[in-house]
Amino acid sequence: MATIRFHETTTATPRQFIDGLTDFGPGRSKLFQNSADASLEVHSVGAHEADVTEGSGGVWERLHYDWTDPQHVKLTTTDSNLFGGASGHTYTLTPRPDGTTDIDAALVREGKNLKGRMVAGFLCTVGRHSLAKAFAASVKAIETRIKTSGATLS
Repeated sequence: MATIRFHETTTATPRQFIDGLTDFGPGRSKLFQNSADASLEVHSVGAHEADVTEGSGGVWERLHYDWTDPQHVKLTTTDSNLFGGASGHTYTLTPRPDGTTDIDAALVREGKNLKGRMVAGFLCTVGRHSLAKAFAASVKAIETRIKTSGATLS
């Protein structure tokens, strides 16, 4: 099992970050490069949870999103072609006195087959840098969307 941790500080509020994270509409791939629009299937969305299948490049997973706690968002992998067990994502959002938000993210990858174990091992070593860049790009994309939409900070 591989656990990869990331940290970013954003000008977005926790609510704004969650709004970006849970925007399952067209153009999701502009915010999250590992979520191809053609592979996105929204099974259900509630006030604080969603059931979504997404992925890209031949890797997909069905995730249960839970943002009941606005400072702790959990995505649990419920099905995938590569990952199982404890796989998923966790985002801890901590507002700072200067109006920014610290985001601590943890990505857990537990391969459920040989290919999944190989990919998890790759991600934990060589792929860590690419994943960190993708996470930083997603945070910046959410910030840009906020700025261009004229959204007020909430």
